[in-house]
Amino acid sequence: MAGLSPFGGSDDATFDDDGEFLPEHLPEPGPFLADYDVLADEEHVAVHETAEDLFEERGVYDMTFGYNLARLNFDTRHPDAGFRYAEEPDDAVLRAEFTPTTAFCPQTQTLTVGAFRAWNGLTDRHEYDLVRVRAASMHQESAAVNEQLQSLEAEFRETGSVPDERDDEPAATGSPDAPF
Repeated sequence: MAGLSPFGGSDDATFDDDGEFLPEHLPEPGPFLADYDVLADEEHVAVHETAEDLFEERGVYDMTFGYNLARLNFDTRHPDAGFRYAEEPDDAVLRAEFTPTTAFCPQTQTLTVGAFRAWNGLTDRHEYDLVRVRAASMHQESAAVNEQLQSLEAEFRETGSVPDERDDEPAATGSPDAPF
């Protein structure tokens, strides 16, 4: 029996199967990934399954849809939204680019910072020394969001730990007590 989606319909009708790589249901890689080999097929699936586990543990949820942010990649209602990944050559660095469902998504800052914290706060769960997260350039506030992410990344590189969220600028739609 299929599970029900929080917004009506069944999971079978609303979501692709877990573990599937369907490029037509994923966003096109943007400028942050342009000069790298974007992960596809089993490589994408493996990285994205890790993201789903990390996001679950750290509570990185899209509050509009009520599910783990990684699930957005499987939501057939939003084929141009979700994460794409690329590895930097000769380095244990993953690039993750998040494309929100709309150019004005009010959660983009909260979700990308949450994704950064989940990936880099749980480095013992994956093979990367650093996961660089950015918002896709189509988002109206991507420059400001990405500037904050670059600052978090620089501090992480310098200290080896994820900066305390109380040091971050408050999110317009998030809570300073968010679990990530």
